[in-house]
Amino acid sequence: MTRTGNSRRTFIAGAAATAGGLSAAGSLAAPAAAATGSAATGSAAAGQARRVAVLGGGVAGLTAAHELAERGYAVTVYERRALGGKARSMDVPGSARGGRRPLPAEHGFRFIPGIYHNLPDTMRRIPFPGNANGVWDNLVAPREMMFARAAGREDLRAPIPWPEHSPAELTPDELRRALTGILQSLVRLPLHETAYFADRALVFLTSCDERREGQWERTPWWEFTRAARMSSEYQRILAIGVTRNIVATKAEEASTRTVGTLGEAFVFNLLGRGADGPPDRILNLPTNEAWIDPWEAHLRSLGVEFKIGWTVREVRYGDGRVSGVLIEDPAGAVRTVTADHYVSALPVEHARRTWSPALRAADPMLGRCDLLRTDWMTGIQFYLTERAPLVHGHLNCIDSPWSLTAIQQAEHWPARNFPADYGDGTAVDCLSVDISEWDKPGILYGKTAKECTREEVAREVWAQLKASLNDTGKTLLSDGKLHSWFLDPGVDGIGTPHPTNQDELLIHPAGTFHNRPSAGTRIPNFFLSGDYVSVDIDLATMEGANASARAAVNSLLDRDGSTAARCTVRGLYRAPEVESAKRNDLWRYRLGLRNVFDVG
Repeated sequence: MTRTGNSRRTFIAGAAATAGGLSAAGSLAAPAAAATGSAATGSAAAGQARRVAVLGGGVAGLTAAHELAERGYAVTVYERRALGGKARSMDVPGSARGGRRPLPAEHGFRFIPGIYHNLPDTMRRIPFPGNANGVWDNLVAPREMMFARAAGREDLRAPIPWPEHSPAELTPDELRRALTGILQSLVRLPLHETAYFADRALVFLTSCDERREGQWERTPWWEFTRAARMSSEYQRILAIGVTRNIVATKAEEASTRTVGTLGEAFVFNLLGRGADGPPDRILNLPTNEAWIDPWEAHLRSLGVEFKIGWTVREVRYGDGRVSGVLIEDPAGAVRTVTADHYVSALPVEHARRTWSPALRAADPMLGRCDLLRTDWMTGIQFYLTERAPLVHGHLNCIDSPWSLTAIQQAEHWPARNFPADYGDGTAVDCLSVDISEWDKPGILYGKTAKECTREEVAREVWAQLKASLNDTGKTLLSDGKLHSWFLDPGVDGIGTPHPTNQDELLIHPAGTFHNRPSAGTRIPNFFLSGDYVSVDIDLATMEGANASARAAVNSLLDRDGSTAARCTVRGLYRAPEVESAKRNDLWRYRLGLRNVFDVG
């Protein structure tokens, strides 16, 4: 295999140009034009050019900057590496030849399902040449998905129809029939196991909010689905497969509230209810081309200032408020940045390291964030010299020890001719793979991913892909078609006793939801934004990051006494037909009774 470059220096490009600025004050944004969705017409008078320092330039930070700039605030975003955070795409260093673009790589492939509403609203408000609905028009829907099985088992391949059947009334019987039909189409389990899982799903669908936040938050998904009693196929597909696909965590410990809430949203999406679009959507270009770069350009046009290569070290507290932030500039000098308000938009594992003891003492909620857990979920890309006939959408290698999911990307990028536009002209496709399990032995070396070197990880993932896809008599992936690979450079030190990952993923073990903070804190000029903040979508997602940023901006506007319109924060869809069943369940829960459909 050919090892591609992985220098982290490529992510600090342009930092020198920002090294001269020392203040959090950005240039005053002109009032924005009226926009659709939750965007408000900007009002410099309402914001009075108040200065806001946004700490972090991922989806949460960019969303906060977007909403604040439209409301007349002077915003500066401090980002240590590159805008877009875990959502960004990146160039493979040294891969471009003959005037072509570098090969595109990413932390992990983007997935923007129809259950999202807040993020799509923001995307509609980011201009893109030729698109009436801005960046949102760059979303495309894959036609199918596949569970790729190993050891000669039949692969489970299913179309993703849209629009789908929308029942006139979502009665419990209609829901049960719909769920059973979906499961029989997708997973082909024995009928009695399919029926049992549909009944368990019905229990959750009709559970009141109090039961979800009490009983089901503290119940692992493995236990809720009674997986230990079922066949290995049931366990692999409906217990392990669902949790890896939806919440990227382990079935044995994942909160039923988290898995069930997202599963419920996807079921309603498939039934045509409460959807922004199809259940599965991806971008029609590499993420930065389709979304992040146009977003940056739009925010600059609103007056947002960016300090790329600046690392937040400590948020300081004094006299009842944040007094300043220690930030290391690209030259290594540590400076104190001041502003009127501060939005911490760093991932939780980085944010909590910046909260000073005095800041934590001012709001005990910050200390509870130490109990939140993160794990590894990291991408690797394989560049192919021939298109592999796999699937026109996402595939889940459900039997792979490292819980691999993947998608071939070139066919979904119609505006790009892959060999002509990227690399050296010989790579025609990018098979982008997410590695969700880093602590189980692989099939090639018998080591965990963390114990392997970068080259061993690439070979191991390739071997697991072939074991899942080449096991039924057809060679879909061959070594001769492999051009090169690229492993996310955020992973470092693997194969040594001290592996590190700069881009971990928030996970959702049972009982941890109550440790998630609100967007507003007890510190009057300090706000939290990120996918760990408590919002309606209980999951580490771009939608959660976007919704939390809107909530943080609303809290800031309240504290500031602003008259600007508040951001719209849309929750997940709630089917009106199910609300009566939830009301019935509420009094049963308060009486200590089971859900009426929970018969064991």
